[in-house]
Amino acid sequence: MSREPEVMSRKRRTIAFLINNVVGDYQSELRAGVERAAEVHDVNLLTAFGDPSSGLRPDEADRSTFYHLIGQDTADGVIVASSTLSHHYGGVDVMRAFCRSFAPLPVCSLGMAIDGVPSLMVDNALGSEISVAHLADEHGRQRIAYIGGPVNSEEAQLRAGGYRRALSTRALPCDERLMAVGAFTIPTGRDAMREILARRVGFDAVVAANDRMALGAIEVLKEEGHRIPEDVLVCGFDDVGIARFTKPSLTTVHQPIKRLGRIAVSTVLRMIGGEPVPALELVQVELTRRESCGCWVHAGDTTPPPAPSSRGYPGAVAEQRASLESALRRSVAIPIGALDGWAGELLAALEEELAGDTGRFLRALQELLDEARHEGVLLDQFQAVISLLRARVHPSPAGGDAAALEQLWHAARILIGSESVHVEGEQRLSVELAAIDVTYGARGFAACLSLPVLKGLLASELPRMQFSQVAVSLYDDAQRATLKPLFLMEDGREVEAPPVSFPARNLAPPGFLDDAERSSMVLLPVAFGDVEKFGVAVLDSHASEMSYDVLRLQLGSAVKAAALHRDVVREVELRERLEQERVRQESQVAARIQTTLVPKQLSIEGLDLCAVMKPAAEVGGDYYDVIATPGGGWLGIGDVAGHGLAAGLIMLMIQSMVSALTCNDPSASPAKIVAVLNKAVYKNVRDRLDRDEHATLVLLRYERNGRVTFAGAHDDMIVCSARTRRCACIPSSGVWIGALPEIGAMTRDAELFLGDGDVLVLYSDGVTEARNAHHEQFGLERLCAVIEAVQTAPVDAIRDRILEEVAGWCPSPDDDITIVVARYRAP
Repeated sequence: MSREPEVMSRKRRTIAFLINNVVGDYQSELRAGVERAAEVHDVNLLTAFGDPSSGLRPDEADRSTFYHLIGQDTADGVIVASSTLSHHYGGVDVMRAFCRSFAPLPVCSLGMAIDGVPSLMVDNALGSEISVAHLADEHGRQRIAYIGGPVNSEEAQLRAGGYRRALSTRALPCDERLMAVGAFTIPTGRDAMREILARRVGFDAVVAANDRMALGAIEVLKEEGHRIPEDVLVCGFDDVGIARFTKPSLTTVHQPIKRLGRIAVSTVLRMIGGEPVPALELVQVELTRRESCGCWVHAGDTTPPPAPSSRGYPGAVAEQRASLESALRRSVAIPIGALDGWAGELLAALEEELAGDTGRFLRALQELLDEARHEGVLLDQFQAVISLLRARVHPSPAGGDAAALEQLWHAARILIGSESVHVEGEQRLSVELAAIDVTYGARGFAACLSLPVLKGLLASELPRMQFSQVAVSLYDDAQRATLKPLFLMEDGREVEAPPVSFPARNLAPPGFLDDAERSSMVLLPVAFGDVEKFGVAVLDSHASEMSYDVLRLQLGSAVKAAALHRDVVREVELRERLEQERVRQESQVAARIQTTLVPKQLSIEGLDLCAVMKPAAEVGGDYYDVIATPGGGWLGIGDVAGHGLAAGLIMLMIQSMVSALTCNDPSASPAKIVAVLNKAVYKNVRDRLDRDEHATLVLLRYERNGRVTFAGAHDDMIVCSARTRRCACIPSSGVWIGALPEIGAMTRDAELFLGDGDVLVLYSDGVTEARNAHHEQFGLERLCAVIEAVQTAPVDAIRDRILEEVAGWCPSPDDDITIVVARYRAP
């Protein structure tokens, strides 16, 4: 009986890692731990983040998220960073339904204990107890305030419980007046600290449920004249990177986040192999002492050295080996489970050096620094190691070269300093380069108006952002069950994507995820807002974290803009086939575009607003917009030269790009936005529309204090002073949009300031150039006189009066009329 030959190798396992974002101290560390463990275990990793859905109910958490594209076709097991997703989706009930929905795949929950799902957490309650114990037992503090996390966070609840238990154990009062709640951010930490201070209840220490809230509390305490740690001791939780560099540096509970990730990978692999795993595994935490509690210790050695040896160098180490090794381990903060045995190995190398193997110690130190760097340990800490060794290891009385030993310590310090500077410079350069690439890429995405342009942009920008393997696919049916490739990149070069659809559960075109080499990929949604989901992108994991987050935001916006643009172009093509109806139908479409894009609601803090746009019989390309932002907003007005559909289409381009650019950066320079917009309009009008129209445009960025920054070229702006009741005409001195390929050098920001009650009027030339029966223009002087006559009236009355006067002057205007009236109300 014949038999098929046995398969000599099996397909490499793939683990899916689901998290809310890849940006953030906690998320970054957790992902690094998972990545490292996947590499060690030789398994593929697929990190999915960024689902736009929010506020799920338990009955819909099993089907409605982007994460549920992942299944048995692409993964063998799933790690869910529940503590990060629960803040977005909901509490434990939602996360329970979410985790169970991936069955029959093995699932491990990180950061949240979920019934029926193997869960992995740090001992959150113990961490808070350690903090309180340290402040109370070692520093004698008895009035310890507490800033907790969100009420729907299990981590926050456990940490608050640990705080209460630690107080109860020590018979210290648990005063609810010393407790406040934040949202794990610096601003909410500030607010919580202000809330506690406002109650005017004395306290001598603060424990916060995470480092960022602790740092926010320190800021407020300093503002109120409290010294840290002389007056108030502060302790955080997490030990994020910034905690080491603040002034004062932050005492905190160190949770081994990377180790959590490593254990999670091992747990899922054991489940895949059919091994039993604990229902809940708690990972220990430890206190990292720094300046904010007043007991900063570089080397925690309290054991006195033994008497000097008479047997030479090796004896100086050997006779105190145990105490030295213990002291060295305490002198450096190293994540639990990392660099095991490093102190003993370094001491062994020192013994060999002292016995005559010249260079052995520095070689061992270099190897230790390289490994510590890989594990993310702060290298400057190893200076404490050299200080400790220098204090404890001496030449013997029988003889020994003290100068040579000092030279060894000096060389070691230089090595550590050099490596520290190199690491810091490398990290800073990486961040700066990534920021530059992201900035340029974001500008391009904001001006993308078609899928071919988007593909070209991806081909040019993604390699610069350090991507080499990319698959962007869009949904091919209303049910989002199939995908069709849009863009494919392999080895840093765009390749022709197969023109066939494939099941959405496969995530990428056939063969893309089937590389024989181990892979680590990132999966993100192509979406616009919470509702419009266009597709998915799969990218290699070597780029900077901010690059992924920017792509997540920009890809969806670009596809949305392209879809809108495509719809408009299709309308244009359809109308052009109907030659006999061309003029009439073009006017109808243009009018619809122009009036549809008019903002439905006019609302900006501090401004009474009203506006009107009246298209002429032969529609032009008037444009105005009102965009509210925190602490202010944007106003825009412009006019495309010419009439008809082309003018309306160009106006549509301007509106969509202004909206995208101002939403992307509400505090941007108006001049820079105008210059970027000009490039896109110039290219689109000439290359795509094959026309040479241009447009006037002025953009105004309004701030709540009355400051208005503007740039561009349009008709004079009118400000009617509430104090003098006289109008001032303020010119805009920029350059037309679309007339030149580059206007950055000629476009500058200018400013005006509105006083309380001042009226700002923006208008199109359909107002001032309206002609009466004698061909006389209505004119700017006449417009100012109308405004001054009704300056104290409500803004809608001012607008209506202007319309009445223009209509009386020119009953049948041949150009669009647009008017925006705003009255400033000072705070």
